[in-house]
Formats: sequence, structure tokens, C-alpha cells
Amino acid sequence: MFEASHQPTADEIDELARRAKEGDAHALDDLLRIVSPRVTNICRGVLPFRPDAEDAAQEALINIANKIGSFRGTSRFTTWMHTVAVNSARSTYRRMKNQAIAVDAVHLERPDPQTTSVIAGTRLDLLEAMEILERDHPNFVTPLLLRDVYGLSYNEIAAETGAPLGTVKSQVHDGRRLVRPLLRVSD
Repeated sequence: MFEASHQPTADEIDELARRAKEGDAHALDDLLRIVSPRVTNICRGVLPFRPDAEDAAQEALINIANKIGSFRGTSRFTTWMHTVAVNSARSTYRRMKNQAIAVDAVHLERPDPQTTSVIAGTRLDLLEAMEILERDHPNFVTPLLLRDVYGLSYNEIAAETGAPLGTVKSQVHDGRRLVRPLLRVSD
């Protein structure tokens, strides 16, 4: 549908998503091809080591294809896509962390956190803080990541999550308050 040199507008992407949701396989193929670089960039924001980000991006594209029916169309498709991509990147991080801990557990009684990461360059303190926040306050994680890591507006987050604007603002505020003490001060 689109030539390689044409950069689709947000409206064109939303239209492709609507058609894909209605079962148009060609629209879904075009949509996935168009958003693939964006999805990879989103995943690189969480997993800076390129092969890890590419693995997460592939998982995200599969999830987008499988979950396109859950796209409500109340916000931009790219906002919904951000949520799917962030969740896929976090899932990839958790899987890699668990694999590293399992490997280290064979060699050590207690894994050393300095040696268990196989994700070069990742803000481990942020990812660990998100894990703790998700365990204790799961409703705060997605709004906080979409606002503070990806810079989406409160209105976009509210449209994507289906939560009232005031709730989203409160979740972001409370999430920041809970995460702040878990983050290491960088030099």
C-alpha cells in the first residue's frame, strides 16, 4: 500500500490498524512493516543492547498481531503500540534476568547482582524499580513508564488505559514517589 519512501501519517496508521482489526491481513502486514522500526526503538529505550531489543521487538510485533482485536481505537494506534512494546521489553528483561540467575545459581550459592545481568548498558536500577512497583502497585507501572520514559501526555495515557485523567495523574505521581528511593543516583 505504501511506498518505502512514504512516511505514513498518524491518521493513515490508525486507518491501517482499524482495517487490520477488522481482519484485513494485507493491512496487518503493512501495519507491522511500518511500525517495526518504532517498536524496535521503544524496546531499545528499555534494553539498549541491540540484540535484546530486537528480540523484544519481535515479541512485541507478534503480540500486536495477536492482540490487534483488543485495540479499541479510542487513542492513536501508536499509543496502544507503545504499551505493547514496553510490556514486551519488560517481559524480555525479566526472562533474561531469570535465565541469568538460574545460570549463576549453578555456580554460586547466592547470585551476585553485579554479575547476573546479561543486558549490557541497561538502567538496571530502573528496571528493578519497575519490577518492585509492579509487584506492589501494578496499576502504576504502565502510566509511569508511558509518561516518564516515553513522554506520552496524560491525555494519551488516559485514552489508552481507559482510566480517568485524574486517576492517571495520580498513578504517575504516586508511582514516582514510590520509585524515586529505589533509583541509584548517577554520577
